[in-house]
Order: sequence, then structure tokens, then C-alpha cells
Amino acid sequence: MASRDPRWVFKDRPSVGLIAGLVATGLCALVSFSFDLRHGDPVHFLIALALALAPVPVLLAAVLALDRMEPEPRGNLVFAFGWGAGVAVLVAGVVNSLNLLYLWQSAMLEQTEARNLAATFGAPLVEETMKGLVLLGLLRFRRAELDGPTDGVIYASMVGLGFAMSENVSYYVSALGDTGAQGLAVTAVLRGVLSPFAHPLFTSMIGIAVAYAAQRHRPGQVGVIAAGWVGAMLLHGIWNGFTLYAGFTGLAGAYLLLMTVLLVLIGVVVRDRRRIVGLIQTYLPAYQATGLVGPQDVYMLSSLPGRRQARHWARTNGGRAGLRAMTDYQLAATELGLLHERAAHRTIGERTFDEEQYALLQCMAEARRSFPAAAVPAGGQENGAAPWSRPPGGRAP
Repeated sequence: MASRDPRWVFKDRPSVGLIAGLVATGLCALVSFSFDLRHGDPVHFLIALALALAPVPVLLAAVLALDRMEPEPRGNLVFAFGWGAGVAVLVAGVVNSLNLLYLWQSAMLEQTEARNLAATFGAPLVEETMKGLVLLGLLRFRRAELDGPTDGVIYASMVGLGFAMSENVSYYVSALGDTGAQGLAVTAVLRGVLSPFAHPLFTSMIGIAVAYAAQRHRPGQVGVIAAGWVGAMLLHGIWNGFTLYAGFTGLAGAYLLLMTVLLVLIGVVVRDRRRIVGLIQTYLPAYQATGLVGPQDVYMLSSLPGRRQARHWARTNGGRAGLRAMTDYQLAATELGLLHERAAHRTIGERTFDEEQYALLQCMAEARRSFPAAAVPAGGQENGAAPWSRPPGGRAP
């Protein structure tokens, strides 16, 4: 075991399956975009694509800001976004079109009525199912990455943002073709400015449910996931129904509902961050005898400002190598606390716990050896506070 690279536990190397999955999602996105290109001329398509891409960097930054305490593997995040932008949009678009065709021709409904019914009752079922499948895949194949509701929200938001981006291209192309620049402006404001987080918020209901199931081996997990799925579809259906049937009043009510859900999710994330801090403060002091963790380190690891201060100090005094060492140390220490929680919930076996504990401790040891020389005072931390751990008042805890 000592001959194995200890950084395997971070799982940050892309697998063959991930690469194949990204290729598949990319091809699906291209097929979806080709449909949009057929429905509008190339200029309209490029305008729509530019408008759909414009808010994505800001939205991704907002989601990834939640992921600073225990960052998720980049490959998983990219795949979730790609699934939403490619596979989910393509399949949902085909199924939604078939539903609309059935309501319009077989059910003998007017075109407008058929569109409204399909959007209110059919689209939420199809779209949330396609987006939720990637979360079930994470539960099945990457269960250990779902450490709490924050992770569920992050993955759900990534797939939701990818879906919304590709879907917006279709809406913008249609708006340009049907009503010109004025219709495009209205659609862009409604979808890109007033409700950019709609799809992420819907799917976050599934994400939280899946993350809850990942943390426990108890009866009723299927019911929890089903409840999250129903919640996502209800939110989606209410949003679509209110905006289609109730005019401006309905739009205001739907928007108020989304803002309420957003505030609740923010509260969930804040509470989950406190839980992770509690794990660090509970389990890491037991490792003081190893020399890898001291009271100052626990203090530093327990707050985002403390972590940021430590990384800044490491980069200032040790360059990129120092920054990488401090980042690895923080991640390994956080993962160690989460590993203890998984063991307490009995979601991993004793052998898995021992292997990952050993690897994480090796990562922490290697990281500390790479810290700048001034990082640890002569004679050990007990003779003085580590430079990164001093609070604003200048005294270490």
C-alpha cells in the first residue's frame, strides 16, 4: 500500500469512462444544435448561441462558489454540465415534440392549448427525469462524492445550467424567427436575466434527495428520492403553468416561489457547511499525535477565510508548489473528517476506511513536507502559532 500514489484518494484523474461519456454528451449537444440550426438561419443561430453562452461563466462561478470547502472532482462537474447540455436536452426535446404532436393531432387540441398543456404537465416530467438520471448515476458509481446536500445542489445545478444553456438556444432561435428582435429581447430577459437559476433550482430537489440517500443505508431511500423527484417536477410545472396561464401576475407568483426556494437552499448549504466544520473539529484533534494536525490547523480548516489566508501565505512564501501543498493539505484534512462520518453512518466498510484513511494521512504528510520552511516554527507548533493560523487579533487559538 505504501507504493501507491496517495493522491489516488482525491480521484481527480479522468477515467476512460468519463472521457467516453464526455464524447457522447458532446455529440448529443451537436445534434441538438443542428436541429436549432435547421429551424433558423446561421446568423440567427449564432446570435442565439452567443446570448445563451453569455451568462454561463457568471452562473458557473456562483455555483462553484458553494464548492470551496470540499471541492468536487472537476471531471464529475464537467460531465454533469455536459449531460444537461447534450443528452438531457436532446432526449427531452424529442420526447416533448412527440408529446406536442400527439396533443395537437391525435387529441385534436388547438396549437396554443397543446403547447401550454405539454409545457405544464409533460415537459416537467420528461426534463426532470433526464436531468435526474445523471444524479442517479452519481449515486450508483460515485456515491462517495455525495458527502451532503451541498454536493447534491452543486451537481444538480451543473446539469441544470447545461440544460438551460442549450434550451435557451432553441428558445432564442424561435423568438428571432417568430417575432424578431423585440421577441428575442423579451425572451432573453425572461430566461437569461429573471430566471437563470430556474432549472438548477428545480433539479436541486432531486440532488438533495440523492445526497441524503448516499449518506445512509436505511429503508425508505427510494421514497426519499421519489419525493425529491416529485418536488422537482412540481416546481417545474408550477413555474411553467403560472407563466403560461396567469400572465404577469402568474410570472410574479412563480418568481416569488423560485426566490423562496433559493433562500431555503442557501440555508441548507450554510447548515451543511457548519456540519463539515463540526466534523473537522470533532475528528481531526485525535490525529495530533501524528504531528500532522495541531490546534492551529483545526482553527484554520474550520473557516473559509482561514483557509484562504493559509493558501495566500503558502503561495507568497512557496510559490505554486507551496500553494499546491496547502491546497492538498486542506482537501485531505476535510476528506478525512468526511471519511469518519461515512464510517459512522456505515456506508463504507472497515477495509475501505483503513485504505482511505491511510492515503489521506499520506497526502497530509507529503503536503506538510512541501510547505515553505517557515510554515512550522522551530521545535514544532507547540512553541508558536503557524503563520497561517493567526486570527485578526494576532493571537492563535
